[in-house]
Amino acid sequence: MNKFSVDLTNCDKEPIHIPGKVQSHGFLIAVEQSTYNISYISENALFFLKSAPEDLLEKSVSIINKFINPQAIEFDIEDLLKLGIVRKSFDAISPYPIKIGDKPFYLIISSSQNEWLLEFEPLTLQYDIQSLIGRAASAMLQGKTVTALLQGAALEVKKLINYDRIMIYKFLDGGHGEVVAEEKEPDLEPFFGLHYPASDIPQQARELYKLNLTRLIADVNKEDSPIITFKENQPLDLTNGSLRAVSPIHIQYLKNMGVHSSFSISLISQGELWGLIACHNYSPKFIDYKAREGSKLIGQILSSALEYRQDEENSEIVTQFKNTANILTAHLNRDKYLADALTDHDVNILDVTTATGAVLIFENEIRTIGAVPTNDEINELAEWLKSSSDESIFYTHRLSEIFSPAKRYKNIASGILACSLSKELNEMIIWFKPEQIATVNWAGNPDKETLKPTADGLLSLSPRKSFEIWSQVVNNTSQKWLPEEIASVLRIREIIISNVNKKANEIRLLNEKLQNAYEELDTFSYTISHDLRTPLTSIKTYAELILRNKSIDESAKKMLGRILTGADKMNFLIKEILNLARVGRSDIHFENVDMQSLLNEVIAEVSAAYKMDKAELVLGQLIDLKGDRTMLVQVFTNLITNGVKYSSKVDKPKIEISAYIDGDETIYRVKDNGMGIDNRYYNRVFELFKRMDNAKDIEGTGVGLAIVKRVMERHNGRVWFESELNIGSTFYLAFKNK
Repeated sequence: MNKFSVDLTNCDKEPIHIPGKVQSHGFLIAVEQSTYNISYISENALFFLKSAPEDLLEKSVSIINKFINPQAIEFDIEDLLKLGIVRKSFDAISPYPIKIGDKPFYLIISSSQNEWLLEFEPLTLQYDIQSLIGRAASAMLQGKTVTALLQGAALEVKKLINYDRIMIYKFLDGGHGEVVAEEKEPDLEPFFGLHYPASDIPQQARELYKLNLTRLIADVNKEDSPIITFKENQPLDLTNGSLRAVSPIHIQYLKNMGVHSSFSISLISQGELWGLIACHNYSPKFIDYKAREGSKLIGQILSSALEYRQDEENSEIVTQFKNTANILTAHLNRDKYLADALTDHDVNILDVTTATGAVLIFENEIRTIGAVPTNDEINELAEWLKSSSDESIFYTHRLSEIFSPAKRYKNIASGILACSLSKELNEMIIWFKPEQIATVNWAGNPDKETLKPTADGLLSLSPRKSFEIWSQVVNNTSQKWLPEEIASVLRIREIIISNVNKKANEIRLLNEKLQNAYEELDTFSYTISHDLRTPLTSIKTYAELILRNKSIDESAKKMLGRILTGADKMNFLIKEILNLARVGRSDIHFENVDMQSLLNEVIAEVSAAYKMDKAELVLGQLIDLKGDRTMLVQVFTNLITNGVKYSSKVDKPKIEISAYIDGDETIYRVKDNGMGIDNRYYNRVFELFKRMDNAKDIEGTGVGLAIVKRVMERHNGRVWFESELNIGSTFYLAFKNK
């Protein structure tokens, strides 16, 4: 047979279907279909038949009958072949139990171009596999989701074949794959979640997995048996053979993993190779043919169930999207403002897809939900969409490749799905998906190394020897948009446009009424808060007087102490509400503000109110502003106070304040290294009285950031933030330079 040189450029073309060898736990005989003569035979037949294999070549296959115990066979070999020909299949015949001497074997018959393959394997199964298969399939199908189904399958296969590790491996785009379920012995390191490069299972191997639904490697350290023949330069095609020897590259790969025995079960969905049930054992382990067939049945049941469960989940997604459309329709019919209807409820435009962020651009206003780029970046993207696409729907999962400015925020928006509401007004909705995987956890470096030429002059490709997690950054790509998501967006677009056409004039007239109501509510909150201070002062004064009475006992003192604490908290809350109300009611007096002086004043005030022995306050470049100094003091007091409070639990708290000019804006940045903000709360940060669950034990009212937002609105400015849980938060304040 011709030698095949393997290097990085052609390892995916290695002729693994004609290895010229078989695994030595069984032996092989190939019979020429036209003559019924033996045309190929594995050398290790000598071990099983006690006869020189060369002496059997070109002899009639009937010669094999003399080695078979006649009491253990009903038909001779030639009759079995003829029976299979008549039936046009050997599936009903294989495996056929025989005995060679007193040892039981299975005879497995399959076809190979001009030959029939006769493979003889030891028969080792001593129990009824069928009952186990039924129980395993029933238990596996209890999983109601794809994830639960896969995990159940891994568990049941482990019970069935008792291998050390069972993995379910899913092929992803580009041929690489991920371990999506795993059952293993407790002492083994987990492989769950690891990715393996496409080169680990080359294309020609994946094609064979579609034809042979199971594949056993009984012992990686056992030498394969060569196949001998009288046909020169005509290698035997072992595509359908179960004893087919394994690529030396793959054998070395398994050895590098410490694996002694490997077994795989193919998972087919929609006619394509979805993945594998990959089984590893760390000692040699042979699996009887019927146990393998039982495992194959488990794989086939799982394959069918995968299609059903996936279709079921897709159907659930469609139903969910339709329910979202119905709820949004109800919001649109009930709410005064279209923007409120689409963004201010628990069910909102974010639920139209599986995106992580959404923005509504409507009536010169930007409404955002979830993780989205900055307003400037959104405006820039909207202008690009307006000029580059005439379609009502535009989507991509590789945005920065076609719109280079998006590289700045690819972690938020590597994928976008946009629908136009009005081309003339540039009104639209955009949904965002982040980079699909910030890092892929590879099982070792996915790049293989080419070694120096071997003794026979051929290049030898050595699979990587390290299977430690090796991370590779994956840039610019989000999860692809599902057809169901696109259909959902088209549906909601039609609903919105219909509603806009019906209610546009009504909505615009109501804007003024709602604004008046908002101002009245602001006045009301000011009045109520102001009037509450007098009775609260009385409560506190009388409690303090009673506390001075030496005749009261400790229990009463504790209760009075709680009254005083509650009064102080209420007084602080009223003060905050009054501050918020004043921001809305007070006139703005613009003046040139010396920011160095203002920040020194704020820092002194915060230092007096909070212990700042540990905190490091760093002032960078400061730029003077034009604004209302009193209101700006409120803004920076709130942000610096929050920075001090929410970083108080780290070892070295640090608050940094700096400014820079960006176009026609001066941007101030207040950064801390504190607890950060959970992304679940991003859309609630500037809402009144909204606080994170992990901040319950930190003093605060949930009013401060609402004041910051109100002041910035009064200054025609912007405020936004960036935050990562347990890393810290950065708040940005943008002031117009003119």
